[in-house]
Amino acid sequence: MKMGLENIWKLTESLGNPQLRFPSVHIAGTNGKGSTSSMIASMLRAAGYRTGLYTSPHLVHFTERIRVDGKPISERKVVRSVEELKPVVDRLEATFFEATTAVAFDHFADERIDIGVIETGLGGRLDATNILSPQLSVITTIGFDHTEHLGHTLPAIAGEKGGIIKPFTPCVSGVSQVQADRRLRQIAKENRSPFIRTASVSGVAIREYSTKGTIFDFTSRSHRYRNLHLSLPGAHQVENARIALIAVNELADRCGFDRISEPAIRDGLAHVQEYSGLRGRLDFVDRRRRIVMDVAHNPDGIGALTKALHSLVDGRFLVVFGVMSDKDFPVMLKKLNPVTRRLIAVSPSTGRALSCQKLVEEARRQGISSLIGGSVAEAMGVARKDLRRGETMLVTGSHYVVGDALKCMKFENT
Repeated sequence: MKMGLENIWKLTESLGNPQLRFPSVHIAGTNGKGSTSSMIASMLRAAGYRTGLYTSPHLVHFTERIRVDGKPISERKVVRSVEELKPVVDRLEATFFEATTAVAFDHFADERIDIGVIETGLGGRLDATNILSPQLSVITTIGFDHTEHLGHTLPAIAGEKGGIIKPFTPCVSGVSQVQADRRLRQIAKENRSPFIRTASVSGVAIREYSTKGTIFDFTSRSHRYRNLHLSLPGAHQVENARIALIAVNELADRCGFDRISEPAIRDGLAHVQEYSGLRGRLDFVDRRRRIVMDVAHNPDGIGALTKALHSLVDGRFLVVFGVMSDKDFPVMLKKLNPVTRRLIAVSPSTGRALSCQKLVEEARRQGISSLIGGSVAEAMGVARKDLRRGETMLVTGSHYVVGDALKCMKFENT
């Protein structure tokens, strides 16, 4: 990992600065930025705009990271782009994410997209995506994650995330913590950027919710929508939708994207997974066998997940759980404890993974019935045998855990 923009500028310069050839929305945040990005992209696609979407990490295939109108970049195009970039990557010793970002920007320019929705990888100020000159910046939430890189206080983390705020460019913020909000406002003021705090300018009211999605009302100073259907379940996704709705309305009102209409908004929110390719967010991958997967990977994410599950599914869960070694896993386990009957600890296929043994030791210390599952594939087999009639299996803790589980299920179904 390298924090800084020197390499990405040189990489994109070698490609003719493709990031300057399409308008964009730039999105940062501790949690919710992937879902919010996908909602924005889905509504833009529904409005008829050719829409690029850049997210990370992927779950199963690398090509998921780079999409146009929901369609992943072809493997052939990836190979061609990497071959073109390789001499510069080698000379600069550029990182995987820097090279991937350059490939994404080049693909979007080649595809002549109308707008790109670009998610930061880590932080914002020094993230490789931060060479954009976006029409709009979005910051979803501020919380404690990657503190070794972003800082150990909310104002410090907000300062890093707020680094995506550009001069005279509107910023939509879903951040609620007072100290973080104050820091973001300061950055926006220094850049003379309009700062739109979603909680101050809008309201939402949930009407119905189920495992298949949520129906809610949205009201802002200039727009009012009743009975919107969001295809992503969970009250926390309604908050992400609130941010996305403010963002697309800002694009329509300030940035000239006047094809964004109420029918397009309704269509986009009702088909987020289909139009954007999003997976792994309260994803009921197998309703018959009651298996749900979620990429929650820090304490705030696990907290939102367990709160949503409590309102959607009765009883406790058989939890397949693994994390990266830099995460605050004791707090994550504490938040999982009330909804867990038994926890099966896994070690996903990455060198950053925390060992199963450490997870089980901490889980048992907290009074959680747990056992070592080994790899995700091995643990899924153990979990199926232990799953009780009417019980739900929850797979969570990391993108890598969910990705490995999806690969396992795909292999079983072929």
